[in-house]
Amino acid sequence: MTAEAQRHGEAMAVKARQCVEIAVAVVERGDQFLIGRRGENVVLAGFWEFPGGKIEPGESREAAAERECLEETGLAIDVGRPHCVVEHDYEHARVRLHFLACTPRDLQATPREPFHWVPRSALGEYRFPPANDALLRMLCE
Repeated sequence: MTAEAQRHGEAMAVKARQCVEIAVAVVERGDQFLIGRRGENVVLAGFWEFPGGKIEPGESREAAAERECLEETGLAIDVGRPHCVVEHDYEHARVRLHFLACTPRDLQATPREPFHWVPRSALGEYRFPPANDALLRMLCE
């Protein structure tokens, strides 16, 4: 099998996979965003991320973003409008990320580690997974 045929086969296998639906809470407080670093021994280890996770069957994107943010950071949020939807093929999965604009209910609450607030101007200094590129460009403009 040629390298080109192998790449084509791999590409077809990725396309055949179902998309994993992910809700992402893009939590903004003033001109700061809530981000955390993914731990070791997990998929995309070492990358920075916004809180979020899989949308459960029967669950709305908004409810999933609210649930995941509370579970991961300890912060209750209000979910607003969608920022964008991005489909991306990783080696481990094909994902559809629903990025949702959110605000914390308590502006003074401290998030659990590894999450913390970073200014908009510093977002470009953090290494996020590639599926976040379009959102980050939008947030930093």
